[in-house]
Amino acid sequence: MTDKGKKGTTRSTHPPTRRDFIKSSGGVLGLAAITKLDERTQNFSAAVAPPSTVSFPPEETAFIPNSTKEDPLIRMQAELRRAMQKPAAERHWAMVINLRKCVGCHACTEACVSENKLPPGVIYRFVMDEEIGQYPNVSRRFTPRPCMHCDNPPCTQVCPVGATFKQADGTVVIDYQRCIGCRFCIVACPYTARTMDYGDNYLEDEPEDSGLVLGYEQGGVWQSASNFEYGNEHSRTPKRDSPIGNARKCHFCLHRLEKGMLPACVTTCIGRVNYFGDSNDPDSLVSELIANPGIIQLKSELGTDPSVYYLF
Repeated sequence: MTDKGKKGTTRSTHPPTRRDFIKSSGGVLGLAAITKLDERTQNFSAAVAPPSTVSFPPEETAFIPNSTKEDPLIRMQAELRRAMQKPAAERHWAMVINLRKCVGCHACTEACVSENKLPPGVIYRFVMDEEIGQYPNVSRRFTPRPCMHCDNPPCTQVCPVGATFKQADGTVVIDYQRCIGCRFCIVACPYTARTMDYGDNYLEDEPEDSGLVLGYEQGGVWQSASNFEYGNEHSRTPKRDSPIGNARKCHFCLHRLEKGMLPACVTTCIGRVNYFGDSNDPDSLVSELIANPGIIQLKSELGTDPSVYYLF
């Protein structure tokens, strides 16, 4: 049965069926869905919109107070040039290593080997791999261990010929012409930062003229090419100025510093773990990091006062 209204419209007197309810509510649900989709589209558009300025990730400068947020390498490069304009006695080289960012890629170790032409068994910067915690909360920690360039180095105190000594800028060096290979300094170092060069090569049975591995400096075999540690040329032939038969260690790439370049390990690190500069400069990046409450020195209880610091 139907009733007719004043304008001739027909109105059903039967109760609404399930089909009628779905038809009437479909429009409302569709409108709500379109409205929600429009909101999500607007939010997505805002999320993918290009930023007006480009900034570094927060972890890049999280431990750098008063930082200008510029690339740390660019800042350290400028600070290096500023420090090199001062007398050696007025600067003190220091390094800060951020263990929170080290992933154990060993790129710094490889860069050091390449830069200093290190033979088998000689390593200046090994990376200690530790497993810490208890199952199931287990993680790995990587700790790069270069020479600490201590302010109170035990290695210099035991050398019978004065071949290893501390310079005015705080770096501890080795004079290859004086060293007699007694290895007293290797035993005295509490950080195992020194190794002995026994004259081994990677290609013991390969003829020198084979050209199998070329060195870009002299066009010869890489292992026979000279290195330029301490700013002097040192050949791999057993003569007085050769490092063969001597103790060897990290020297903060002094030959690079003299040319206005940062140490090879600093520029190579993919995670920006290493920071280097003049700790006597209160405005330098390393000075700001050393003032961080999370900074430590390895085995500080020994009184060696290392110039290498770690952020835990």
